[in-house]
Amino acid sequence: MGSVRIFKPAKTAMQSGRANTKRWLLEFDPADKLEPDALMGWAGSHDTNRQLKLWFDSKEDAVAFAERKGLRYRVEEPNLRSIKPRAYADNFAFKRVS
Repeated sequence: MGSVRIFKPAKTAMQSGRANTKRWLLEFDPADKLEPDALMGWAGSHDTNRQLKLWFDSKEDAVAFAERKGLRYRVEEPNLRSIKPRAYADNFAFKRVS
């Protein structure tokens, strides 16, 4: 069977909020290389699992699914985001460090 990657995707550059970043994603590793189409030049593959993305509410659910299906998996833990609370007035502070 194939191998999968279980991770929590980061927010996109177009997102300002944290929506759709709480769920875990299971996606298959590529099993076949991409080949250009002779007519159009688009990249294609015979590996249909590459298109499959499964969303889970928790990491444990994703791991249980992979074990139940006999898939080799690796879990990538998310990088925790540290937020320093600041006030708008700090932008204009006299002792502001650039």
